[in-house]
Amino acid sequence: MIEAKTRAWWRATLALCLGSFLVFINLYVPQPLLPGLKDTYDVSTLGVSLLMSVSTLSLALALLVFGPLSDAIGREAIMRITLLLAGGCSLALAFAPTFESLLLLRLVQGFVLGGLPAVAIAWMGDEFSKPALLSAVGLYIGANSLGGISGRIVGGVAGDLGGSTAAFLAVGVMTLIGCVVFWRLLPNSRAFTPQRFELRKAVDDLWGHLRSPVLLAAYFLGGINFLIFINQYSYITFRLAADPYRLAASGLGLIFLTYLGGTFGSMISGRLARRFSPAACMMVGVVILMLGTAITLADSLVLIMLGLTVNAFGFFMAHSLASSWVGRYAQGARGSASALYLVFYYLGASLGGFWLEPFWRWAGWLGVSVGSWLLLSITLLLAFGLWRFERHQSKTVAS
Repeated sequence: MIEAKTRAWWRATLALCLGSFLVFINLYVPQPLLPGLKDTYDVSTLGVSLLMSVSTLSLALALLVFGPLSDAIGREAIMRITLLLAGGCSLALAFAPTFESLLLLRLVQGFVLGGLPAVAIAWMGDEFSKPALLSAVGLYIGANSLGGISGRIVGGVAGDLGGSTAAFLAVGVMTLIGCVVFWRLLPNSRAFTPQRFELRKAVDDLWGHLRSPVLLAAYFLGGINFLIFINQYSYITFRLAADPYRLAASGLGLIFLTYLGGTFGSMISGRLARRFSPAACMMVGVVILMLGTAITLADSLVLIMLGLTVNAFGFFMAHSLASSWVGRYAQGARGSASALYLVFYYLGASLGGFWLEPFWRWAGWLGVSVGSWLLLSITLLLAFGLWRFERHQSKTVAS
């Protein structure tokens, strides 16, 4: 097993963080372009938001394929090939002639983007010791947020200079260059034991995870939190593109610098989990996310940015701990267990527009905030349930 802070740990963690970074610059590059694309193609806020929703939906479905498949054939080839294909899709998006073709390509891209997230944490679970896994997951998820920031900033800046064509080209070229480095850095697995792929066994494994209340609560917690968090960013772009802010695409891209709060939150999550109850820290993360949403109700752009930063900190803190929770409590078939967490996670993202759109039409950003608090109250209760489970487990061990 690879121990924390060793040379092998740093090399493997750097490779997976780079891969995560590349996945998320591709996934989120259209987000600051949404107001402009809405006007260009004359579609509704919900319609243009489908550029994000279809990719997260197909990514979620891909996880059901790549997770169980990785338990049978290994994880490295899946990560390497799908990452390369994702970069190719971004280059194709640059030359898409119609809105419908954009949607189709985003659907395909979302599927291939699912390869690395489906198996990366399972790869770490195979190769890393438990202390090394906790530290690596925090850094890996921190790279998610850095990729999300970079994709949106590149998308916004390049979009102002040359439209969506320039934005997709820039990200496509970055991805292909990054693929070369990723392929060289990622070490071959040593602890992986292949299991013969059987459809019935794969379904049984997934069903077994779904029957575990301890895992199911973490799945719903991650999915609902992400439903709110990521779709808030879509609706805030519509708010800030309108009067009195009137931010251009590059300005909208810069609001995603608030993701740096999430980078910090995910990086310290492992340290907090070693000192305190992971489930209690999840509860704190959800409360922070609710508080950040309240701050964004201010009219001041500075306070809106502060609120989004607080949101990112709370969300990524809870997400990192929920993700590593699955790795700790899954009984076998870790690849499918981690993939199932991400299925819930990205299904939440794809459904968020449908949940928040009525609230947006009802009362604008205040409505989005109310819709957010309603669902976050549920995830707070789920985290409380996991905390009670932890206490019960510790009392059982002590006796």
